[in-house]
This record gives sequence, C-alpha cells and structure tokens, in this order.
Amino acid sequence: MEAFIIEGGNPLRGEVTISGAKNAVLGIIPAAVLCACTSKIENVPDIKDVNKMVDILEKLGAEIYREKDTLIINTEKPIAYDVSEYDEETGQMRASYYLLGALLGRYRKAIVPLPGGCNIGDRPIDQHIKGFQALGAKVVIEHGHVKMEAPNLKGAHIFFDVVSVGATINVMLAAVRADGLTVLENAAKEPHIVDVANFLNLMGANIKGAGTDVIKIRGVDEMHGCEYSVIPDQITTGTYMMAAAVTKGNVLIKNVIPKHMEAITAKLTEMGVEVREEDDGIRVIGKRPLKAINVKTMPYPGFPTDLQQPMAVLMAIARGTSTITESIFESRFKYVDELRRMGATVSINSRTASITGVKTLSATKIRTTDLRAGAAMVLAGLIADGETKITDIVHIDRGYENLQENLRGLGAVIRRISE
Repeated sequence: MEAFIIEGGNPLRGEVTISGAKNAVLGIIPAAVLCACTSKIENVPDIKDVNKMVDILEKLGAEIYREKDTLIINTEKPIAYDVSEYDEETGQMRASYYLLGALLGRYRKAIVPLPGGCNIGDRPIDQHIKGFQALGAKVVIEHGHVKMEAPNLKGAHIFFDVVSVGATINVMLAAVRADGLTVLENAAKEPHIVDVANFLNLMGANIKGAGTDVIKIRGVDEMHGCEYSVIPDQITTGTYMMAAAVTKGNVLIKNVIPKHMEAITAKLTEMGVEVREEDDGIRVIGKRPLKAINVKTMPYPGFPTDLQQPMAVLMAIARGTSTITESIFESRFKYVDELRRMGATVSINSRTASITGVKTLSATKIRTTDLRAGAAMVLAGLIADGETKITDIVHIDRGYENLQENLRGLGAVIRRISE
C-alpha cells in the first residue's frame, strides 16, 4: 500500500503539460484490433488503466511496443475473441467493455467479463447490449461474462434511452464493420468520442456527426492501420486548473484544448478566479475570497461529473454556501466524509450537496474512495493547515500521470510513501 504525504499551504506556480486523454485512449487501443494491421498511437498517458488494457491485448495475441508516450500495436496475428480468462484484469477497469464492440466488429463474436471500475453508482451496460442486439448480435450474460455472437452484423437505427459515453463508443466500434448504415441517436458528445471517431476514420471507417447527438456510420469491409495522436485530457486539465485556483497560485497549463474547458472556465470565473487563454495554453490565477456558486453536472458540453469532487474542495473554502447537483451518478458523494474530517461543512440531500465555506481545512489522515475523489483529496491536502496523509492512492494512479512529480514541479510539498 502507498500513500501521499502533503504539507499544505504552498501556492502552485509555474507550468505543467497535460498528457493524453485517458477516456479517449482507452477506446482507441481496443479499436486497433478491428483489422489485421499495425497502428501507431502517440500522446498515450502512462497510467494504470492504459497499462492494464495493453496487458489484456497482449494476452489476446496483439504485439505491442511502447516507447515513452507512443504505442505501436500490431494485430496482424489472430486476436482471441474470448477474454473470459482475464477476469482479474478486466474487473479492475470500466473501459474493458470496449473489447466487446471491437471484437464483435472484427470476429462477429466476443466473450468478455462484466467490467469493473470506480464504485460511484449504478453503471449498467444495458444500452451497450441494446445497441449490439440492434446490429444483429445475440447476447447472453452468464457466469459474470457477456457472450455475443452475430452471424451477420447489419446497420440499424438505434436510439439510446439515456446519454451514455460508453455505449456510444462501444456500439460505434462494432458498427464500423457492420453492413449498411447505422444511425445512433441521443449519442454522447464528449471530446473523447470525437477522438475515437477520428481514429476510426483514419483506419478507413466512415463516421459522420461525432460530437453531435446523431452519429451516422456507414460500415466498411476493410480497415487499415494508421498513425494518430490522442487529444489532451480534459479532466486532468480541469484538475490542474482547480489546483491552481484553490491554492491561490499562478499556473500555465499547456497542451490543452480551451474549447473543451469552457464549462470549467465559466465556473472558475464565476468564483472570482482569473482564467485566460495564452498562445501555448490556459493560465489560471487564484484569487481570494472565492465566491460561492451552484454547479449541476451534465453530459458534455455541461460541467463534467468527473470534476465535481475537485470542485467541492474550492467550495469548501469559498465565501457563502455553494451547491453541487450530481445528475449522472447517484453515489458520487462518498468522498464527502473525508472532507468533513478536515473541517468542511457539507450536507447531502439526495443528489445535491450543500457546502458552506470555512476559513481553512485542517490536515488529517484521509482516504481515496475513487479516482476523481482522489484528485479532490490531493487538492484538499494542498490547502490544509498541516500535514495530510492520503491512503488508497492506487485509485489516483489509474488516471493521473506523474501527479506528484508535476505538483512538486509547481511548488507543492508532496511525497509518496510505502506502508
């Protein structure tokens, strides 16, 4: 077990460069198996979820080479469509379900264990299954595995009952190799969906409308390898923006796409933080006092659910009472008890948290309950009075590359210890 020790009270100053988007690359890596080919993927983050996905594909028969932030994936040899032997690996990450769409697209069959990931609420895969069935797949769930087979994949008109990033990407992966036209309505619009679609199009797919709520996919018979660079991570960018703001720092965040950050920029500005675009990034300058605001998480382009936990830390020291309404996941306030241990004033009513700001947070031992809650605990430690110990940081390593090194480079006093 490892933990972070953070000495609070040090404003962050300097520059930080954002790595590739976790949620994009975890869809792009499985997409590489859609053809017998070799693809080169750049700007790949060095995080545990990516390493697990690479490990799974290698066990299935892919040859993968990594040099710094570049992956070369060779799938010219047959890839196994049965992933049932790797329950442990797939059970630790949500994105393992993308193997369903990719393997169904290439081999017309797939056996994949039900996915794991952070425990932040009900996360069914019914919309994924609905899409696969519409394309002609027979789907059975038994003994903890999803088993699919489709003698023929045929394009279909699919309306998602709820906006789902995972279902949009997964059905898109299968539909690119189906016969005819597939139309996805009420599709998710997140930047990483556009990124996966762009990668697939470079492989020879015919996808139009990604980034809107209607995506049209004309199936193709053949696909080929390509070279692609993953977009910067929207959530990592937002985390560093909030870290600069909450510590009253001055940080230039590089390798970002400002348009992807508009919802976060708007809320930080509303709190009194200075956010400005520069030629090579976004500069965030923290101000005091922070103003209380109200936030409701929404699908993109709304405020992302993955940043409501870090935002709660800013609210915890803002002047007045703020609210967060979580509209995506019903169990995403588990971290609140840890903030209360540090002196935060938080009350929960169903899916809304009311947070009344205090002058400062006090350091203590806290734990990480999930990936994004881990980022929130780090931000809380950065501003707490004294030394904070954060346990269960394995969650953080799933999604943030070199977090402690980057924060140290900005002036934070943080170290990792083994227990």
